[in-house]
Amino acid sequence: MTFPGSLQEELPACPACGKQLWAKGIQTKDYSVTGEWFELKSCPNCGLKMTWPQPEASNIGRYYASTEYISHSDTKTGLINRLYHKAREYMLRKKLEWVVHGSGQSSGRLLDVGAGTGHFPYYMQANGWDVVALEPDDTARKVAEEKLKLKILPLEELARQTENSFDVITLWHVLEHVHDIEGYVDQFHSILKKDGTLIIAVPNHTSRDAKHYASKWAAYDVPRHLWHFSPESMNQLLSRHQFQITEKMDMPLDAFYVSMLSEKYKGNYFFGPVSALFPGLKSYFKGRRQKDQASSIIYFSKKKQ
Repeated sequence: MTFPGSLQEELPACPACGKQLWAKGIQTKDYSVTGEWFELKSCPNCGLKMTWPQPEASNIGRYYASTEYISHSDTKTGLINRLYHKAREYMLRKKLEWVVHGSGQSSGRLLDVGAGTGHFPYYMQANGWDVVALEPDDTARKVAEEKLKLKILPLEELARQTENSFDVITLWHVLEHVHDIEGYVDQFHSILKKDGTLIIAVPNHTSRDAKHYASKWAAYDVPRHLWHFSPESMNQLLSRHQFQITEKMDMPLDAFYVSMLSEKYKGNYFFGPVSALFPGLKSYFKGRRQKDQASSIIYFSKKKQ
């Protein structure tokens, strides 16, 4: 096994519940770029898992350095990535529906954090929303500007946003990448309007597909995913920072996409899409019935008054 260097050495407090009770967890590896191994430490108080050791913010870029990292490159190479593009068209329509449903507004000012190559903010602008989009990766921002003529700001601009200025803030599979989770959530609280809506979608490590694939569950995606949420850990995180979860929904296609990638990580390249169908279906239907069991969960929350 190859273990990485130049990483954090001191265990932090759990950003979800504030405790420092980390328990030893399973080991999994970076299947996408380096092949390095990491441990998933677990907080017994709230269920949050932490990738350990964690790359420093200044060092993590090399783990994204792959032309196959689709949210940055927009690549269509390979069956799974082509399916991703087809699914994205459907998901853009669904995300618009979720924003309107969760906020109760058909238009307004929206901040999208971790915009990738910009397809969601572009779609929201086309549907009447005033959008500010942020993305840390230079390559993804360039792709957005070249393909969509969309100006995406670097992530540092988050600190410069005005208090009480957004109706909606969205993070679609972004919070699991963030080093300073608590600082981000505090900033979201500051810049949201009084009746504003925070929408966070993250993978759920208590899902059926996560249990089925164990250390080869693709949504662990170490070390790009620094944190791995359970419904209880998300509830404690948001509650500690003065948000109240109002609703949860499942992301219906994630169970299939994650299962296909997980089969690939198992070495099942040829029959992977077929082999992924049954566990994907079981996880899909489980998540439809019980939102806390979905492969990925969308959390809608409001400021506590």
